[in-house]
Amino acid sequence: MNQLAGQLNENIQTGNTHVYDMLSTLGREIYFPKEGILSQSAEATAHAKKYNATIGIATEGGIPMHLKVIQDKLSAFQPKDLYSYAPPAGKPELRTVWRNKMLQENPSLQDKSFSNPIVTNALTHGLSIVADLFVNEGDAVIYPDKNWENYELTFGVRRHGECINYPLFTEEMTFNSNGLREALLAQQDKGKAIVVLNFPNNPTGYTPGLKEGEEIIAVITEAAEAGINVVVVTDDAYFALFFEDSMKESLFGKLASIHPRVLAIKIDGATKEEFVWGFRVGFITYASDNENLLAALEQKTLGIIRATISSGPHPSQTFILDALKSPDFAVQKEEKFQIMKGRANRVKSLLDNDKYDEVWEYYPFNSGYFMCLKLKTVSAEALRTHLIEKYGVGTIALGDQDLRVAFSCIDEEYLEDLYQLIYQGIQDLQA
Repeated sequence: MNQLAGQLNENIQTGNTHVYDMLSTLGREIYFPKEGILSQSAEATAHAKKYNATIGIATEGGIPMHLKVIQDKLSAFQPKDLYSYAPPAGKPELRTVWRNKMLQENPSLQDKSFSNPIVTNALTHGLSIVADLFVNEGDAVIYPDKNWENYELTFGVRRHGECINYPLFTEEMTFNSNGLREALLAQQDKGKAIVVLNFPNNPTGYTPGLKEGEEIIAVITEAAEAGINVVVVTDDAYFALFFEDSMKESLFGKLASIHPRVLAIKIDGATKEEFVWGFRVGFITYASDNENLLAALEQKTLGIIRATISSGPHPSQTFILDALKSPDFAVQKEEKFQIMKGRANRVKSLLDNDKYDEVWEYYPFNSGYFMCLKLKTVSAEALRTHLIEKYGVGTIALGDQDLRVAFSCIDEEYLEDLYQLIYQGIQDLQA
């Protein structure tokens, strides 16, 4: 094992032996090189005042070389903030601004110790880093039956984790904390589990209420007290899009440092929060009371980034940072929030029509981009295919009964027509 990896492991083990036990084989072996091209370039940047012949970019007149046909379109920004490589951890100022944003939006974080967010290539990359660092073959990865299909690829196919599902909802259509509890406590023999919490949930658009949130915290704590090392990942992709009574902050804050056997990790980003899907800017943040442990996890995360994408895109980080610092940012974001909330509320008012009762019911939704219909009379795949072929309407079939509808991409004025066409499609199939 590399000496640097060994030192990081020692720091983690000293800080919290349970977190060391959570690491995968790759997680223990990975490190960020202290000696090499990046470190030597950094030293040269700081001290080589005459000529710096270390960095792998082209310069001209002391600034990054660039094409006028590109720079003319991006003239609001300096070439140094666009064309050179971003640091592997991301632009330092962006990391600081995002951390401050997290503190403002999550009051429960105020007195907690957590790392500076590290920039990822959006949220999938953040989840992939978690999988690499903490999932060994056969490790239990627990998340609800209503889930984003990429979890299976990220944790199951890539890392050969054992993906374990539990029903998201109880019969009363509240979060199934007992299902989570049973799935977690079943891992006592293994002594380890990775739990993924995704709120607002994709595909249902559901966020638990405050009481349900406390139940989740209690379940995680119970598992830790039962001797299970729990890596808890909050996938906060749709964070802040909370339209009704629900939790209004990430569970990351309350999970942070609740027990020595619990490692809380927050995956979030500008991707959906700031409506910049193609910019691919996300963040990964760790919680711990031990600063040396946080520093070691950061170095291992940078090792994964260096070994995979090297660093994230610089222009999009610059654009996001500029937006977050703008005095107009909050007002413009609130405008978009109200549009999304209006769409969600309109969908609910439409679905209250009694004529729909015989063909579907819908899962609770109060946040995010989506909602899910539970079909009663036809299969979801048959309906999906029929809708797209006859009416030019696209939806997502999930399993036999569930049809996901993204109200996020349908203007409010067209929502009534959309659901009428879905209803008509069911009638067609029944006939």
